[in-house]
This record gives sequence, C-alpha cells and structure tokens, in this order.
Amino acid sequence: MGDRPVHFEILSDQAVNFHFSKFPWVNYQDGNLNISIPIFSIHGNHDDPTGADALCALDILSCAGLLNHFGRSTSVEKIDISPVLLRKGRTKIALYGLGAIPDERLYRMFVNKQVTMLRPKEDEDSWFNLFVIHQNRSKHGATNYIPEQFLDDFINLVVWGHEHECKIAPTQNEQQRFYVSQPGSSVVTSLSPGEAVKKHIGLLHVKGKKMKMQKIPLETVRSFHMEDVVLADHPDLFNPDNPKVTQAIQAFCMEKVEMMLDNAERERLGNPRQPEKPLIRLRVDYTGGFEPFSVHRFSQKYVDRIANPKDIIHFFRHREQKEKNDSDLNFGKLVSRPASEGMTLRVEDLVKQYFQTAEKKVQLSLLTERGMGEAVQEFVDKEEKDAIEELVKFQLEKTQRFLKERRTDAEEEKIDEEVRRFRESRRKNTEEEDEEVREAMTRARAHRSEDAILASASSDEELMDMGMKVAGGDSDDSLPSTRSRGRGRARGRARGARGQNSTARGSSQRGRGNTSQESATSSRTYKPVSVPAKNMSIVDAFRSLKPQPSWNSSKSYSEDIIDVDSDLEEISVVPSKVNQRLSAPSSLSKRSSQSQISKGVDFDSDEDEFDPFKSTATSRRTK
Repeated sequence: MGDRPVHFEILSDQAVNFHFSKFPWVNYQDGNLNISIPIFSIHGNHDDPTGADALCALDILSCAGLLNHFGRSTSVEKIDISPVLLRKGRTKIALYGLGAIPDERLYRMFVNKQVTMLRPKEDEDSWFNLFVIHQNRSKHGATNYIPEQFLDDFINLVVWGHEHECKIAPTQNEQQRFYVSQPGSSVVTSLSPGEAVKKHIGLLHVKGKKMKMQKIPLETVRSFHMEDVVLADHPDLFNPDNPKVTQAIQAFCMEKVEMMLDNAERERLGNPRQPEKPLIRLRVDYTGGFEPFSVHRFSQKYVDRIANPKDIIHFFRHREQKEKNDSDLNFGKLVSRPASEGMTLRVEDLVKQYFQTAEKKVQLSLLTERGMGEAVQEFVDKEEKDAIEELVKFQLEKTQRFLKERRTDAEEEKIDEEVRRFRESRRKNTEEEDEEVREAMTRARAHRSEDAILASASSDEELMDMGMKVAGGDSDDSLPSTRSRGRGRARGRARGARGQNSTARGSSQRGRGNTSQESATSSRTYKPVSVPAKNMSIVDAFRSLKPQPSWNSSKSYSEDIIDVDSDLEEISVVPSKVNQRLSAPSSLSKRSSQSQISKGVDFDSDEDEFDPFKSTATSRRTK
C-alpha cells in the first residue's frame, strides 16, 4: 500500500478473471484502498481451495484487498484459461495463470484436449504472453508431472512454481520455443542437493516483445552447504582391514565439515538479518566394507556452530551388484535405455528375453516363451490371476492330446523328443500360438466370472438359510413369505421328504434350485441337515474332473432327496410355481399360513455336493 500511482491499466473483463471472488475487480481500482504495488498471485498445492466453499488462504488476502487472486479453475472436466490483459504505453502483457491441480488429473486433461488457453481477438501477435503455473516440472511418475510440450507454443515466458531448486535464469524449450524461469523456494525446506543452490528472486523487464530477467540474491536466507564423500575413492587413506579405520574416517569427516564452515563464513553477505548458523550436510558413501561411526557423538562437537547438528552426517551405501554370467540378462542395460526405447519395453519382451538367455536347467521345455510372456502381461496389466495357470493347463492338455495321437511309446526319451518337436512346431506357427493364448485368457476370464457368480450365490444362500430359520422358529407370528428368483448355482443340497422323490436340477449359469413334488391333500415334514463348513471352490470342482478335450463339455446330474424322520420343528415347503397354502398337522399348521414360492431356494444335503461343471443349460426353469 502507498501513494505511488499505478501506471498500467487492465483491459480484460475483470468479472471473468476474478469471477470466483467476492470482489471481482483488481484491488488498485477499489476506491476504499490505496494500492501502490498491485500483486497478482495464483495458489499453490499447499494452499489450494478446499472445503464446502472451496476456500484457500489467498481468498482471505484477496478479500482484504492485499492481492489479486487469479488462475483459479472450478471445473474438473474442462479448463479455459482467460488471461489478465495489462497495458502500459505500447507494451501489452497477457497474464495467464493456473493454480495448483493434482498432477495426474491435469496431465489427463491435457492429453484429452480439455485445457484451452484463450487469446485476445485483436492483435493477438502484439501481446507478450506470460504463463504462471504451479505443478511438478520434473518427472516423478508416468503421469505425475506436466511436460513442457503440453503448453502452447505462442507463450513467450513460463514462470514455473512448485519446484524448489532455483533456476531463475530463463532457459529455452527447443521444441516449443518459449522460455522457462523456475524461481525455486525462498528458503531451504530440505537437506537435498537442489536446495543447496543459492536462492534468488527475479525482476522481469518487458518492453514490447523483448524481456530481460534481473537476478536478485536473497540476503536473509540461512546458508546451506552440502558435499558428498565416497570412501572407496580414497584407498590410500582408508583400508577396511585396518582396525583403526573408523577413527580415520571420523577425522576425515571433521576436516570436511570444517572446510564447509569456512566457506559458509566467507559467503556471508553481511546482512545483519541473516542467521549466523549455517546448514551443513555431509553424505558419506561407505560401500566397500567400511563401518559408520556414531553420528550422535560426532554432532555434539558442532551444537553451537551448526543449525542442524543431528543431521550433519548421512551414511549410505550402494547395493552391491552380484556377479553375473555373460548369459544372464542384464537388466541394468534395459533400464538405462533411452526414453524412446523404454516406452516400448513390455513385460512379455522381458519374459521372452529372460528364458532365451537363461541356463539350460531353467529353460522352458513344454511351454513357449511367447505364450508365457503374454500370460504374464495379462496377469500384470489386467490382474487376471488365473492367466498363467490356465495357459499352463491349456498347453499341457494340447501336448497330451498330441502324444496320444502320435501313439508315442511310454519311454521318457521318446516322450521328451516328441514334446520338443511339438514345441518347436508351435513356436514357428505364431498364429496358432496366439490362438492358444486367447483361448487361455478366455478361460481365465470365465473363471473370474464364475467366482463372482459363486460369491453372489453364496450370499443368496446365506440369506435364504436365515429366512428358513425364521420360518421354523417357536414364535406364533405368521410365517414370512419368501419369493426368490434363485441366482444361486443349484448345488444339489436338499432336505429329505418322507416317501417322496425329487429331481434336483441346476445350471452352471443360473440355478433355479431344487424342487420337490407333493400331493395336494397332505404336507410333508423336513429335517434340516447340517451344511458342510466349506463349500467346494471352482478350482476344486475343476480338479475333480478328468481332463476333457472340450471346455464346454457338460453332464446332466440328478439326486434323490433324503428321507429323514424328525422330531424337530416341521417346515413345510411348497414346490409349486404358484402360491399355495401351507398346511401341516403339527403346531406349525396352527400359525397363520401364507403363500410361499420355493423358486431359487437351495436346500441342504450332506449326500453329495453339486458339481457346477456337470450341470446343463437345459435344466433352467422358465418363470
């Protein structure tokens, strides 16, 4: 604030630039404020808008008239960046801003062309375009940063926030042809190499389309000095076999720390507001059989001279690489490939290359490298947990059929020779091998679908069992009516009916449950039979079958209902598809009778467990 006049004017629509603010205009045009230096700011990732009203710290400063908060986006589907247009004399600046957004989201929006930078309609080439952004510039992951190539090429200068290393001097992007200035953090926030660079701010001079960045060092920042030491690089000073090598290393580190303290004292700028104690960091690589010394005892000597005495020494060592044979796969070379090659590196390529270069004892003798690589790729990328297992089963079945057709003698050597020939023929026929992989992946996906259906059926059975328990209670309340479509797998569990037979029908896709036939004049009583603690899983059911040449083979299955006399409470089950009255001579018949439909009810039996792979689609009931 002050009495100095502001010499530039704003030409853009302020209601658009500050549409989210309670005061949608620049502060220096407010009659209640006396502003001499207008400040325009975007928000960062530590003060991004949150909460029900999406407020941040800059909103408080903006409402107080201390700065102008711009570059805020409220949409997660599309971002239109409208510039703040400023003019002073013949120089015109289009100030673009984009506050901090999660990098993965913004990366995806750039890829999907959902970020648009609007330009002035009149004399668009006469504007100096300045873009302020606060995102990851260095690559922290596949999509956890914003590449400079995403930005439009009409920009003249990008002021890049968020990164802490000071690179205030503008550097040109060779592809987009704009310049990037990275001011960095104003204070040291971590003991890392990027923070050891001297801190500066920049004063940008713009005239027409020309610019000049004036670097101004910060004089009140605590100085920070950092150095690395590799003990293995000094064999003349340190011998791991020497019993006094630890004392020698400690003396060497003390000498290094003293040198950094001297450098810090010489580089002091003489500002009385600058902190006296510097930050010192010495990273020691003790790879090669050396042992670290006590850091706490070492730090006691510098409590009064260094601001971070407990963090002066940082010991680390590189993981020693095991010696590999020439035939082993060198993953280091694969990792150090150029970025253009690394983008095309796939899991199946690594698997194939590994098996091709592996020792003879771990070579594939039945499976092919191509098929195994595809299966691993499905397992990794699509989380098909049965992909590898189904591929092994499929190729094993195919090899067994081949040996049976060839009528190979039961001699190990002849079998191995035939298997080797068959494998080589499959390797040459890539189309057939691809078909095998697709068939195995279809099996894996079918297994996953079967598991999901089975889990749903299990939950339905539990609910149905609970309903049956309620129906057989001692309460005098009316028997609840149950109406279910039976999404279960019809496992063939049944309660016995006295002197009556029934056919249990089911389907591997959607079972209607078991039904029992009953005369209209009398009712039957049933005794609940204990249910096995563990149901048969899909894998157990598959293993119980003999190998079949076709995946879609099916068998019909029927089961007789057990005839059991019981003194327990009687439960009447009406098998008809239409509603019937429950009637029984027992105490249950005295209760209020209600209609009940037995569709989809799975009854329990300990005779046999139903095999889901033996049911047929023809056993489905129509509604």
